[in-house]
Amino acid sequence: MLSTDMGALIDACGRKIDYLRLSVTDRCDLRCAYCMPEDYADYEAPGHWLSFDEIERLTGIFVSLGVTRIRLTGGEPLLRGRIVELVAKLRRHSGLSDLSLSTNGTRLARMAARLKSAGVDRINVSLDTLSRSRFLALTRRDALGDVLAGLEEARNCGFTPIKINMVWLPDFNGDEIGAMIEYCMDKGFVLRLIENMPMSDSARALGTGSLQALIESLRKRYDLVDHVLPGGGPARYLTTPDNIFSIGFITPVSQHFCATCNRIRLTVDGALHLCLGQEDRLELRHLLRTGASDSDLIDAIQSAMQRKPDRHEFSNSSHKLVRVMASTGG
Repeated sequence: MLSTDMGALIDACGRKIDYLRLSVTDRCDLRCAYCMPEDYADYEAPGHWLSFDEIERLTGIFVSLGVTRIRLTGGEPLLRGRIVELVAKLRRHSGLSDLSLSTNGTRLARMAARLKSAGVDRINVSLDTLSRSRFLALTRRDALGDVLAGLEEARNCGFTPIKINMVWLPDFNGDEIGAMIEYCMDKGFVLRLIENMPMSDSARALGTGSLQALIESLRKRYDLVDHVLPGGGPARYLTTPDNIFSIGFITPVSQHFCATCNRIRLTVDGALHLCLGQEDRLELRHLLRTGASDSDLIDAIQSAMQRKPDRHEFSNSSHKLVRVMASTGG
């Protein structure tokens, strides 16, 4: 096993990179309109997927370079076969302080207990509406009941905090904020509202909007005060005075957090994306499969960090991305 003291990953802007978002599949059993076209089929061939041994090797290198947090993403990560086995493998890295997972929740009811036992610390669940008809319209699948059942099972298994990720689409679910807050208060979940990111044509068609006015409105309505929650991500949190309910806001469009970005993304096919909002990446699969040593991989990763941009280009119309979110990892 590599030493956990190989030096920190520092990019050209002086930001310390300690958070890896690891996509274990680009497949998903939903078709959320802002994430994946309904007829999407441009998946990576299974032969291109990083094997568990390759993932374990790379994550060991990242941990040796100062990464302390890993989040498993997709696609839908629970579609990856033997995912519980991978969780157990990743838990062997002594320098890893936090292993979390983002899921759409459709398979959570049958897997929550095993994920907890294998070593997943926290889960985030995507839930944009509590309306069955709206869920079907947005995801093209009638699976709201499965998601709600999965959340109940995760809570029963002792996952805490459970965070609900709700993409804010003013013309679609803007009138459900109050209902979602009440649901999360009742269940003891943390709610996170996320601005829609213009990552693809389908996402742009849904429109983007600023959460800033809503933040101030909710602050006054619920007497919310500033708060800090564990996770290492970009959300800014508010809480009720009794700390019973917390709500976070992720604002990549209206108030970006690039200056404090501490994360990189590794896709299922081994591409290391330096920024969600730009295309530059390092192809690690090729290096892995052509005999690169750990030292070679470390040199390549550290060199790539110097290309990590100072900010995304979501607001620049000349730099429009045409990437499906599921292919990168949320």
